[in-house]
Amino acid sequence: MKNKLKRLLANILSKIANIPYLPRWIVFCIDILIVFVSFTISYFVCFDLIKAPILLSSYLIKMGVSVFVSGFFILLFKIHTDVIRYVGFRDILNIFVSLFCANIVLVIMNIILKHFSLCFMPNIGFFINLLLTFATLVFFKTSIRLLFDYIKVKNYEQHKYVSVLVYGFGASSIDTARLINHSSTMKYRVVGFIATAENSAHKHIFNLPVYSLKDIFTDKKILVRYDAIVINPAEIDRKEKQPLSTQCAKSKKELLSMPSVEDLMKEGTDLKRLRKINIEDLLQRIPIQIDIESIGQLLTGKTLLITGAAGSIGSEIVRQVCRFNVKLLLACDVAESPLHEICLEIHDKYPEIKYKPLIANVRDYDLMKHVFEQYQPDIIYHAAAYKHVPLMEAYPCEAILTNVMGSKNMADLAVEYNADVFVMISTDKAVNPSNVMGASKRIAEMYIQSLSKKLETEHVQKKPRFITTRFGNVLGSNGSVIPRFEQQIKEGGPITITHPDIIRYFMTIPEACRLVLDASNFGKGGEVFVFDMGDPVKIKDMAEEMIRLSGYEPYKDINIVVTGLRPGEKLYEELLYDKEAVKPTHNQKIKIGTVKEYDYENVKADLLNLLDIAKKHDHLAVVRRMKEIVPEFISQNSEFEECDKD
Repeated sequence: MKNKLKRLLANILSKIANIPYLPRWIVFCIDILIVFVSFTISYFVCFDLIKAPILLSSYLIKMGVSVFVSGFFILLFKIHTDVIRYVGFRDILNIFVSLFCANIVLVIMNIILKHFSLCFMPNIGFFINLLLTFATLVFFKTSIRLLFDYIKVKNYEQHKYVSVLVYGFGASSIDTARLINHSSTMKYRVVGFIATAENSAHKHIFNLPVYSLKDIFTDKKILVRYDAIVINPAEIDRKEKQPLSTQCAKSKKELLSMPSVEDLMKEGTDLKRLRKINIEDLLQRIPIQIDIESIGQLLTGKTLLITGAAGSIGSEIVRQVCRFNVKLLLACDVAESPLHEICLEIHDKYPEIKYKPLIANVRDYDLMKHVFEQYQPDIIYHAAAYKHVPLMEAYPCEAILTNVMGSKNMADLAVEYNADVFVMISTDKAVNPSNVMGASKRIAEMYIQSLSKKLETEHVQKKPRFITTRFGNVLGSNGSVIPRFEQQIKEGGPITITHPDIIRYFMTIPEACRLVLDASNFGKGGEVFVFDMGDPVKIKDMAEEMIRLSGYEPYKDINIVVTGLRPGEKLYEELLYDKEAVKPTHNQKIKIGTVKEYDYENVKADLLNLLDIAKKHDHLAVVRRMKEIVPEFISQNSEFEECDKD
């Protein structure tokens, strides 16, 4: 009998839970009915208190006026549009304000009628009416809310939802908790919050407890209450994320990530896509703020040329500039298939953007000249480059022809065709280069800087603002260590690293591109902008963390093997030379490097000589000449170390 009653109750609750949202007109009718009943009670109570007779005709007229005025303010404040099962404090406040306004109007009408020896009802009646109507409406709506909350709890128990704690209790964390618990499709239920400060623990939000970070991993009573922790990785610092991830792995608790802002913008992501946190989330920092409005003014109505548009950085610049009303977007790359993919993405997600894919090589001066002549680009983001250190160590002539000659071609054409802005994407490997790739980018930097200085010295009126940007490794870029580690973990290991002490700076691709756009906006010309990459990350620590995030124990389930430094690789990268100082900018994440200046004619002569050698494909001769141009280029773990002995 008891079980039958439970099943019957469960069926009833299930049917109630599946009731669709009531149409607005029905909610409005319910609200008007409550107004009618409340006014009637208030009217009769008031006249009973003053022992005055009640005329039915007078009552009906006054009731009609009261219902009309209250109904008007209910419509004005859109009280009837609230979803009753989710009613909250703001909705209740809205109800009170609308009823207060309605009764104020009725009181004013009553004062006017008294001048004509008429009376709507004593003023105390309006006070009673306000309190009674408000209390009845709030009681009705909160009762429905509590009923549906009770049904949810029962559903959680029946379907065994995943219990989660939300990290932090700022505005975004509270919104996250509310959205999760209000969702009828998610498999999660928020059972509490995690205090980021010790003195904030032991409180309650939405009747849910706030635990201290220490207690959630040490208190056995708390450990059994939750299965996972939800964080917004973009809102907490790296130093907070990594210990949290390690503790979750040790406690066998999942660490889940909210969708990023970029995901929400690009894919229409919703809360159903809570996912396990990954290494990119742990390394991501609090988002960098840039002046979007000012950048929009720079890009609006302009023709943009993006070289390397199908690469990791180039494609993200494409995505970010599509947010602005550009005149024409020229996406240039030699890789046909990836360029086709980015064009499909533009077509699908940014249908209003006018764009033109260009299969073109920046090494081909005549072809690029034709592009400039035909489209007259205003702003150039030069991201086309060879970037893989070991490959360029094997093919130094190719590195020179693409990274140096390609950059020279683009810069010269920007001058010839009166472009407004030219931004070259460089690398931290250009600082004290230990490999061909870094040295080739340094030579390209030298040419861009000296060309800018020459134009400034000659007081050329219409000249491009030449801007160079330097940053380190970007997370998730093509060929980076993270996809390789993921593949090795998937295959059961081992993970291979080149040295136990090797460190690198990391930045997310969207973060890097936002800074590139910001630099292009406020750069005056000739600067080398250095991005704040945060603290360097030890690759060995990253590998261990990735193993834990995959549910394994480092060195026990999956081993880490040291293979030795690759050709041209060094233990750490720098963003500035020792002799270079930095100047601050309006953006605390961007600094201006006060780099050494070079004479344009000397740099040009050296560069042309270097290109002549590269075109003969004499690798050794090319590297020797590079070392003469960039004396600080000292090869490491490379066959070209012998050149440093000369």
